[in-house]
Amino acid sequence: MGTDVLSLRIDHELLERLREHAAKRGMSVQDYVVRTLMRDDFDQRFRTAVEETEKFYGVT
Repeated sequence: MGTDVLSLRIDHELLERLREHAAKRGMSVQDYVVRTLMRDDFDQRFRTAVEETEKFYGVT
């Protein structure tokens, strides 16, 4: 799997908050943002799978 580059323009306050969160976990800002996006993507896919399973079994 290859990688691509994504550039973001964010305000200073948000960047500082990201730095603080990343530092608490011993991570770079880049790693923290990527892991956060991956976790959010997983959560969305999991939620969709649960909803589809509930539809299949008729659970509401």
